[in-house]
Amino acid sequence: MTDGDQIQSSSFSKLYIEESQFLTIFQREFLLKSRQSNLRPEYHRRIEIMLLADMGYSQAEICTALGCSQEMARYWIAMAKAGLAHKWNDRPIGRPRVIDAHHIARLQELVSHSPREYGYSFRCWTAEWLSKQLAKEFGVEVSDRHISRILQKLGLSLRQIRVQTETKSFSQTKASGIKISNLQSSAQANPLWTFNAVKPSK
Repeated sequence: MTDGDQIQSSSFSKLYIEESQFLTIFQREFLLKSRQSNLRPEYHRRIEIMLLADMGYSQAEICTALGCSQEMARYWIAMAKAGLAHKWNDRPIGRPRVIDAHHIARLQELVSHSPREYGYSFRCWTAEWLSKQLAKEFGVEVSDRHISRILQKLGLSLRQIRVQTETKSFSQTKASGIKISNLQSSAQANPLWTFNAVKPSK
């Protein structure tokens, strides 16, 4: 059994006896009751983030247990601390949904980092995967075409981002190569280094 399974299987059964960190008794009971409903997994995850945070689990532990992003955990923990736990379903999942300035800022942040930093195997973002990442973090669905339009308004393009990513990767590889070649050059330039340590006796 993984750490995440242990948290999920044992923690929620103790919620009635654990001391609350910031949720009221009413909020906690409301979330527990809502969690037992037949909800979409995304809604369950929101509720469980707030319940686990209220029990004192850290953001990192919650992300590991529930398989959610840091951004998603951070948002719903903040909602719970602000006394807004009852609004877990106020951000509907699916379309139609218009993204706001917060989502656009997150989009800019995503394209400035490699997808590999978020657990993906590929090196360059596509509109499709940016859309999937936003849906994963916020439950907002944005078409690939709309993602491209937003990037264009920001003065960015996926081709430009791809070139920057590949250039950065090449520069890092080249820098590593320079360090290795410098060591080799130094060794060749000083062939006596290996012989000075032992001198023949006369």
